[in-house]
Amino acid sequence: EATKAVFTEDGWLRTGDLGILDKDNVVFIRGRNKNMILGPSGQNIYPEEIEDKLNNSPYILESLAIEEKGKIIALIVPDTEVLKAENILPEQYVPVFDKEINAINAKLANYSKIASFRLQSEEFEKTPKRSIRRFKYQK
Repeated sequence: EATKAVFTEDGWLRTGDLGILDKDNVVFIRGRNKNMILGPSGQNIYPEEIEDKLNNSPYILESLAIEEKGKIIALIVPDTEVLKAENILPEQYVPVFDKEINAINAKLANYSKIASFRLQSEEFEKTPKRSIRRFKYQK
């Protein structure tokens, strides 16, 4: 019974991953089904896509995109070594990250834009395989 539950009727394994096929039938993983955020007008928002953009910033060590009160909030762990190397003081972090968020929002659909961010002083708690324990940070 348990084995049957993890396979579809046509033999595909249910991984919980959400993907799309492009015009060349290449599969792109958008995120995990359990992580998907339902937008205010029913849009599917994949936090992993937002986090990928955030984590491309040299100033961000790691991030989480969560939903609070219908808005997307970015939880950000600053890369203090990079910031220090560029002589950016902690009191300058907010304007630096405002600029980073604005640049990222320019690349996101309106319904998935980051409304605000919170800087985290410590890295996120991880599983043994180094995945962030996402559920611990969602309200």
